[in-house]
Amino acid sequence: MKDLCFIVVQHIGDYRKRMMRFVWGLVIIILFSTNQVPAQQQQAEYNAIVNRYIQQYKDIAVKEMKEYRIPASITLAQGILESNAGRSPLALEANNHFGIKCHKEWTGPTFYKDDETKGECFRKYDSPLESFRDHSQFLTTRDRYKGLFKLDITDYRGWATGLKSAGYATNPAYPQLLIKTIETFLLDRYDRPVPPLASHDSLKEGAHPVKLQETQGFVLIGKGIDDRNIYENKGLRMIIATGDDNLYLISRDFNTSVNRLLRYNDLPKPTALIPGQIVYLEPKHRRGSVESHKVQNAETLYSIAQWYGIKMKMLRKRNNLRIGDEPAAGTVLRLR
Repeated sequence: MKDLCFIVVQHIGDYRKRMMRFVWGLVIIILFSTNQVPAQQQQAEYNAIVNRYIQQYKDIAVKEMKEYRIPASITLAQGILESNAGRSPLALEANNHFGIKCHKEWTGPTFYKDDETKGECFRKYDSPLESFRDHSQFLTTRDRYKGLFKLDITDYRGWATGLKSAGYATNPAYPQLLIKTIETFLLDRYDRPVPPLASHDSLKEGAHPVKLQETQGFVLIGKGIDDRNIYENKGLRMIIATGDDNLYLISRDFNTSVNRLLRYNDLPKPTALIPGQIVYLEPKHRRGSVESHKVQNAETLYSIAQWYGIKMKMLRKRNNLRIGDEPAAGTVLRLR
């Protein structure tokens, strides 16, 4: 009888253990399921926020790519990560979407917040558009990022790795985060459907480069990045500006500096280039190849100096002209 009672009690104990395991398993499944629903909702909400950010800024990123040759996918991915898709305090209060700090050359508005150290200085902008433009100029004017511009415009993986190597971010996983963001949201599609950047050297739509050199007397001597034509005029290397050009882009293409281009072309400060404008890649001459030039209608002292490859100060000196003086049509200028 005692043995029978012992067996019954033992079975009851085993049953209770099995039931407890079953109940705890069910609880775990329920808890796991309930946690999964909010996680999935959170991911869906985040994806929606990022997609709105992409729609809002993709055209700006593509425009910056055309002008500065920074892949639009990289610009968008950096903006998403650095600004938490436009929701970070830095983005909301300072319009700073790329986490760019003040640095010694910054003279604009500032915004202070804790980052790697307490109370760090960040650049503040009037609009997100200014932030995107400053991001482009920040990358194109620093030598440590120079190697990135030798990469293909569609090589977002190379750009992601290169940005980390150049010191843009301290997070060791920064390249992987950029690449994951690009591939998750298919941002690389914005790198491809654009025409070659700054590759046409015609003064007007449809003009042929060979015809151009024949009519203007320029000698085609080589090709630059993106098949850009390099000419020689009066023994000087030069290019012809296009609608997408700026001095930052040209300085990167030809391994020089903006300041040198300013000096070579008698420009007082970085300015917009007019399509068809001559841009010299080396210092102009002190004297012309001919004795004189008769000024025609609509010609300026600057256009004449550029045409003959003469420094403006020498042209003024030889003709007793002050800064701001413009010769009238019919005036004969001494060039030598």
